[in-house]
Amino acid sequence: MMNFKDKLNNISKKNNSLLCIGLDSDITKIPEHIRSGEHPQSTFNKKIIDATADLVCAYKPNTAFYEARGKAGIEALKMTCDYIKEKYPEILIILDAKRADIGNTNEGYVKFVFDYLGGDAVTVHPYLGREALKPFLDLKDKGIFILCRTSNPGAGEFQDLNVNGKPLYQIIAENVAKNWNYNGNCGLVTGATYPTELEIVRHIVDDMPILIPGIGAQGGDVKKTVKAGVDKRGQNAIINSSRGIIFASKEIDFAQKAREEAIKLKDSINQYRKD
Repeated sequence: MMNFKDKLNNISKKNNSLLCIGLDSDITKIPEHIRSGEHPQSTFNKKIIDATADLVCAYKPNTAFYEARGKAGIEALKMTCDYIKEKYPEILIILDAKRADIGNTNEGYVKFVFDYLGGDAVTVHPYLGREALKPFLDLKDKGIFILCRTSNPGAGEFQDLNVNGKPLYQIIAENVAKNWNYNGNCGLVTGATYPTELEIVRHIVDDMPILIPGIGAQGGDVKKTVKAGVDKRGQNAIINSSRGIIFASKEIDFAQKAREEAIKLKDSINQYRKD
C-alpha cells in the first residue's frame, strides 16, 4: 500500500497543487436549497468535491461539524469519505479530529478515523507524549499531523512558553522530527497566521509535511505562508482554506463559486512557489 507521503507527493504533482479544502460543512451555512433536502452535508460536500477535485491535493473534514449533528452527521462524514475514496482515490483525506488520549483509548480513535472512515491522515495533540500516541505513530502508511503552532489568536499562551531557552512549539517540532517520526509518517500543524514561527518550524523539520490552516477567513497571508512553509523543493506544505472557498456563495451557484475561489488560491500559492 502507498504511504501517506508518497500519496501526497503524487497528487501534488498530478494536480500541481498544495491546496487543501477544509470541508467544515456547518449545517447552518449550507445553502438553503440543499439544507432542506435529504443528507444536506454530504450532498453539499459532493458538489464541492466534484467542482474542485482537479485543483487540490487534499480535503480536510473537521469532524466537529459532523459530530454536532449526531447520527446524521456521522453518516454524512462517512458518505463524504466514501465518495472521495471511490471517485477520487488519489486525493488525500485528512481528518481534522485533534485526537489524543492514553494508548488504549487512542486505539478506538484509530479504528474510527482509519478503519471506519478510511482517512489517510489525522490531526493529534502532543500533550500526552510519544508513548500515548504510539497507536497513531505505528501506522506506517498513514499521516499523523501533530499540533505545533496553531493559527488561533491565543495559541501562544502555552505554545510560546520558554522551555530551556526555547518556546515550547519548537521543542515539539524538534521532538517530532528526531524521536517521533520513526516511520516517516509524521507532519506538523502550524498556522498561516504566524509566518515567522512557520519558517522556524520548517527549518527544524526539513522535508516533513506541514499542514497549514489559517488562510482565508482567518487572515493568513498567502505569500508569507508559501515562502515560509514549503520545503527546498517547493513541496510538503498542505495549505488549507475552508470557509473562504466552500461558503463563497449561498446561492444555487455555490459549487461554481467555490471552484473560482479554489482556482484563485491555487494559482496564488503556485505563483509564490516559483518566485
